[in-house]
Amino acid sequence: MNIGRNLSAIIMGGGRGERLWPLTQYRAKPAVSIGGKYRLIDIPVSNCINSHIKNIYILTQVNTASLHRHIFQTYKFDMFTEGIIEILAAQQTLESKDWFQGTADAVRSYWSRFSMMSCSDFLILAGDHLYNMDYRKFFQHHLDSNAELTIATIPVLIEDAVRYGIMATDSTDRITDFIEKPNKDQLKPFIKNSELGEYVLASMGIYIFRKDVLDEALKFEGNDFGKNIIPATIKTFKTSAYKFDGTWEDIGTIGAYYKSNIALTDPVPEFNFYEEKHRLFTHPRFLPGSKIEGAYITLSIINEGCRIGKAKINRSIVGIRSIISDGVELDHVVHNGADNYSNDGIGADVLGGIGENTVIKRAIIDKNVKIGKNVILENRNNIEETDLEYCAIRNGIIVVPTRTEIPDGWSTIK
Repeated sequence: MNIGRNLSAIIMGGGRGERLWPLTQYRAKPAVSIGGKYRLIDIPVSNCINSHIKNIYILTQVNTASLHRHIFQTYKFDMFTEGIIEILAAQQTLESKDWFQGTADAVRSYWSRFSMMSCSDFLILAGDHLYNMDYRKFFQHHLDSNAELTIATIPVLIEDAVRYGIMATDSTDRITDFIEKPNKDQLKPFIKNSELGEYVLASMGIYIFRKDVLDEALKFEGNDFGKNIIPATIKTFKTSAYKFDGTWEDIGTIGAYYKSNIALTDPVPEFNFYEEKHRLFTHPRFLPGSKIEGAYITLSIINEGCRIGKAKINRSIVGIRSIISDGVELDHVVHNGADNYSNDGIGADVLGGIGENTVIKRAIIDKNVKIGKNVILENRNNIEETDLEYCAIRNGIIVVPTRTEIPDGWSTIK
């Protein structure tokens, strides 16, 4: 790596997260649970720490309380370690009374601070993606290509291209054209071929800017990196594509969130929490081991501090401090557990508790939910989207919002 070049990270704390509602009803997208014990923000921060990037700035605006609390409780460097993880919240100033108007505007709002930092380049990250990346390799490609902006890319199938910003590149990986969320008629110049068939290069929403170039780019019209700043920068500055060869998922919808969580229960998941070289950090809770009292469990993840009776659990994630009673059936369920032990009770009497003989299939149970006895949560009619008394259905998945209490005997089957 070139002497004198160094990298600081800026992580976007997310907007309103409307497509992830009701999980984002009380929290920012990066504060949403993943894997029953982590938060989405843990992924980019852990990638930074594993890549030896120790200057990390997180820009936040909407429903920030739980996100701020998690970052404060989790990430602390000691006085002998150079580095900082700092929250930069949206604020009104003498120059501007507006809140962040987009991802680029968020960086622009704090540019007077970022411009004074000693780093030579900035790594721009999203707070709601699922992936493992060594940013040192990304940065080395940025340096080796002598790029002023480098965009992390991933190959996607033609039918998925309409969801992303798509790029054309030459033989040196220099980006020659870019289009945001194209229709199928616009794709022909961007299509590449491989042994596996046709594909296009999609932006991962991860960028490295040379600091002086970012200074100029933020002067372009528009408030969003993907829609405004990146297309304008490509036309003006030398831009390179870094081809990422790992697994990446944008956790933008309930369907994507559910699929990514359930995929963690695969025998060998594509995104693997068990890799020693890519450790995923989170808030240390010092909980006791989970107690299993006669349950039949297949291909599931049981997190710390749980008590599980004679239940049947298949392809599910059981979050921290969950209390699951006898006769409960969980099938393809993401249960996010509880923030606290509420008392010494069991089942429906506690946060994260499920009462006796309750059946739940293809569902997300958010944190701090109480579910009574003999409840049925099952989408037998394959409804795509609706709102019910105690839950919602989004992308065909039942979602029980945080703080919900479902009484004994309630059912989604009418």
